Amino acid sequence: MSDLSLSGALLLITWGTLVGLDLVSVPQAMIARPVVAGAVAGWLAGDVEAGLRVGVLFELFALDVLPVGAVRYPDYGPATVAATALASDSPWQFALGLSAALGLAIAVLGGFSLQLVRRANARAIQHCVAALAAGDSGAIRRLQYSSLLRDAARGAALTALGLVAGWVLAEPLARLDRSTALGLTLVAMGCGLSAVIGGALRNAGRGLRLRWLGAGALVGLLVAALR
Repeated sequence: MSDLSLSGALLLITWGTLVGLDLVSVPQAMIARPVVAGAVAGWLAGDVEAGLRVGVLFELFALDVLPVGAVRYPDYGPATVAATALASDSPWQFALGLSAALGLAIAVLGGFSLQLVRRANARAIQHCVAALAAGDSGAIRRLQYSSLLRDAARGAALTALGLVAGWVLAEPLARLDRSTALGLTLVAMGCGLSAVIGGALRNAGRGLRLRWLGAGALVGLLVAALR
């Protein structure tokens, strides 16, 4: 992370901006999924494996998130980009835990930022009520473009904040005691597994779907044991 160049940082911020836009605005091509965001961020940072590891971990947290309506939910896209930048070029056993902590903090901030953008969009709509009621196509376009610009600025700011925080944490990460760093990684992995198990149980409910979930988990454990 400490060796990240200015051009590399700008590329990551650009990617984080696109990922932030993809969550609810445009193009909704699923690049906001953590495993995709992390893989590309890892490629840009020169460590694809770190991006995949961080992406898979955050995918466990994100699987229970359904970005619809006015529900507040974390934004794991830019968070994954920032966490990948911190984890790159470091042994994953020692970097994954602190990177996950950074990413989770940025994801929570992302949830608050979504609320701020929604409120700003609502105020903009109120200011254009008369033009919208009159069917002014120019007002509609201006409203749409300004809303997209707000969301793009949100994604860029989140990613930039995450990169700055990662740059600050890079030196402490290098000096962190290995047993402590490994413990943080195990905690992060345990939290991710707990999150996905809890989400799966909530979504399965009771009855047939829960039985299918149990059967799938059993088959997965058997396949893992046989390997």
